[in-house]
Amino acid sequence: MKKLLLTGFEPFLDYPVNPTMQVVEQLDGKTIGEYTICGKILPVDFSRSAEVLLAHIEQETPDAVLSLGFAGGRSKMTPERVALNVKDGAPDNAGNRPVDEPIELEGQPAYFSTLPIRQMVERLKQENLPADISNTAGLYLCNNVMYAGLHWAAGHKPDMPSGFLHMPASFDLAVRHGKIPGWPLDELVKGVTVCIAVLSEAQHV
Repeated sequence: MKKLLLTGFEPFLDYPVNPTMQVVEQLDGKTIGEYTICGKILPVDFSRSAEVLLAHIEQETPDAVLSLGFAGGRSKMTPERVALNVKDGAPDNAGNRPVDEPIELEGQPAYFSTLPIRQMVERLKQENLPADISNTAGLYLCNNVMYAGLHWAAGHKPDMPSGFLHMPASFDLAVRHGKIPGWPLDELVKGVTVCIAVLSEAQHV
């Protein structure tokens, strides 16, 4: 049995709950395809999130990494195509607010996802779950974590699939926030499960 490291984030900014945290907690320990899921929650902190992710990778030695992020305002499941070597954005939970800073001083300008993102989107649509490939993960913590995982894999374990999936809000969060679309939490869990199953099938071929 292979191991997949699945990460989500703690609540941040004006979002009192984070659906990625809820999805990770539900899937932790489950088996999907050939993967046993190891779920971990990352801090919304520019100075720590990448470090915590890499510590989990080195401790758990996963065969694949899928990080989840919540994108307020998006109404579809959106696997990310590319991560940029830049961190910039609103203050994080620790008050850090980097401006145009590199994630890795000597790192590549960008890394493409090594997940089967097109197949994921096609399967999600077959399951009647709205989905599309996203060409920007932003420059906040989601991009930071995606880039860090791909940079580590490129230098240490090139055959380890790694990438990022953005998801809409849960209904619970959408109702509390009042201005963003939401999905039922069980549909968010289903969407992530579908993506992991697609990855498992792709690795098995």
